[in-house]
Amino acid sequence: MGKRDDLIAKYAEDLKNKCGMDPDMDLLTKVTIGCGPAIYDADASTVAASQEGEIETVKNNFLIKKLGLSDSPALDEAIQSVLGTYGMSERNKYRAVVYYMLTKHFGKESVYG
Repeated sequence: MGKRDDLIAKYAEDLKNKCGMDPDMDLLTKVTIGCGPAIYDADASTVAASQEGEIETVKNNFLIKKLGLSDSPALDEAIQSVLGTYGMSERNKYRAVVYYMLTKHFGKESVYG
């Protein structure tokens, strides 16, 4: 298995154990690939939930640009909901896992068709 496969397995584990979800491995793989080289960088591979700027980045770069959603309070609510599901006390919130859950939340799986 390659490094990306190892990371996808780790993300699937987080979804099962920390988020109580049974991941769609095909979608998780596509979301992970969509994150690009960021998944290999220790800092970029996680979402710093306590930093307002990081939340804005998730909203602007992922929800608005990637998923094509319109800016609204619903985006902030969804981000907070997903981070809450992941567990606010969880130090490492992997970007691919957060993006996967947001994709599912908004029913935007077709973006990764």
